[in-house]
Amino acid sequence: MELHEAQERVDQWIHTYGVRYFSEMTNLAQLVEEVGEVARILSRKYGDQSGKTSDASYNLADELADVLFVLICIANQTGVDLNAAFERNLEKKALRDGQRHWSNPKLFGEPEP
Repeated sequence: MELHEAQERVDQWIHTYGVRYFSEMTNLAQLVEEVGEVARILSRKYGDQSGKTSDASYNLADELADVLFVLICIANQTGVDLNAAFERNLEKKALRDGQRHWSNPKLFGEPEP
């Protein structure tokens, strides 16, 4: 699925099931909340925090999809074409970082503890 298709599908979902978009500020709060849920999973699975029994219901793929959904909502309501924006962003990164990472000795050794 292309990003523009995802934007269309989210817009259809909002108008079919969601009545209308939440305000941009509410969606920002929702985005932060969803990113926090991703952080919780990653900190317990890959970080130093131990898990809790209540963490078993969290699913990384589902939480990442929640982040994407809210991000698409914000793009839709602010008129951002994510396809075009993402293409421009990749080009910017290629120009800016084309050699930078290859010359970083930290990326070629063992990961730091």
